[in-house]
Amino acid sequence: MEENTHSQKLLAEALGTAMLVFIGVGSVPATLIVNGEAPFTFADLGMISLAFATVVIAMIYAIGHISGCQINPAVTLALAATGKMPWRDVPGYVAAQLAGAVLGALAIVGVLGRKAVDVGLGIAAYGSGVGAGQAFLAEAVGTFILAFIVFGAIDRRAAGGFAGLAIGLGVFAIIIPVAPATAASINPARTLGPMITGQLFGGTVHWDQLPVYLAAEVIGAVAAGFLYVALNARRGATTPTEAATEPVTAAQGVLS
Repeated sequence: MEENTHSQKLLAEALGTAMLVFIGVGSVPATLIVNGEAPFTFADLGMISLAFATVVIAMIYAIGHISGCQINPAVTLALAATGKMPWRDVPGYVAAQLAGAVLGALAIVGVLGRKAVDVGLGIAAYGSGVGAGQAFLAEAVGTFILAFIVFGAIDRRAAGGFAGLAIGLGVFAIIIPVAPATAASINPARTLGPMITGQLFGGTVHWDQLPVYLAAEVIGAVAAGFLYVALNARRGATTPTEAATEPVTAAQGVLS
């Protein structure tokens, strides 16, 4: 089977991450603009979660067969750390994902205008009364769950053709309890892209919170990857885990 070139994979990752940010993150300022002075409700959170879930599902089926549709540097690092993709591909993937996240955030401003920046641009930040420790735990747990779902969904023994739905619905579920604490970024590119764009347009950006987000997301994803490999290894004493020997293939990735 012919494989796409490395440049094609990187372009797919950039476009996929851009669409994730534009639709998922963009749903936050869109909701606030439409609501006006109305209070933010649980129903609003549900619609934002649905926006993230649907774009993740769509992108996995659209570009999964090209790049793996990881669209999340934490997932990329977890795949590399567990031997599912070569480390030499990591810098390009992460750079493409970050560039796509900035592009997606710029598209939000282009479509929704200055109002999007005025209502926060969907930039991830701690919730009211949330400290660094609580935020770290929230992002680590959320990203751990996401990455664990990814590893399970892409296992060749999993039900075929359902990885996109499993990962997308996982994103939907994770955002509901985590968003009140940290906006449920669970993705370093989703965290950083809107921050950079917000800074460019004079928005409010809590740069001091960035290290907590990045550390929690990477640690959570890598821990999930190693746990999944360990669980697989115990299924057969003499057979290597199928997940650990599988290359990065069509349904791999996300993000959130």
